[in-house]
Amino acid sequence: MASHCSISCNGSSPPPPPLRTIPLKTTNLTPQLFAPYGSIVDVKPEGTPFGPHDAQLELSRGIPRFYLMRLKNRTWQFDAFTHHANTTQCLGSLHGLPWYFGVAQSTILGATERVDPEKRCQILKAPNYEYLPPAIEDIRLFRIEGSQFLKLHVGTWHAGPLFKEPYMDYYNLELSNTNEIDHPNYFFKKSKGIVFEVDNPCSC
Repeated sequence: MASHCSISCNGSSPPPPPLRTIPLKTTNLTPQLFAPYGSIVDVKPEGTPFGPHDAQLELSRGIPRFYLMRLKNRTWQFDAFTHHANTTQCLGSLHGLPWYFGVAQSTILGATERVDPEKRCQILKAPNYEYLPPAIEDIRLFRIEGSQFLKLHVGTWHAGPLFKEPYMDYYNLELSNTNEIDHPNYFFKKSKGIVFEVDNPCSC
């Protein structure tokens, strides 16, 4: 389990942050704009050979798990982000209806990586590595629909899926123990008093 800083950078205990909502506008889902976080995989004709537009997977650190999951009663607000340090992740909807997904680039620290002194007190610890919280200014919100799925890079922060239907079914590819041992969470509401909200979601 990750450990969080309980004091501010000047050594004092911070007061509870006032709650505020940050609306996020949707970023166009294109391969170029999504590249820092992963890749988009679209439908291809039968017989298309493997190439750079296919999902480039990292599943060597455990037993791959490909399964269907039903998500229910999602709202347009969210504050919890997670990442996976041991695997890529593929996620897609069975319905083809619009859904939303928040992401931020990986903040996993390398063994010799230098950290800004002002950020050292923000470092969080997982069992085998250290990382920084996702930065508010780095968060992007994407809208996905139709016959396509997302592949997330190792370490990509993500939140969602979000949708308006009572439930949606998704296929998910990760490792068999991802949810048990590779699932650090960061809660913006608890840490910074911030809740994000989908700005002007699709009414279709």
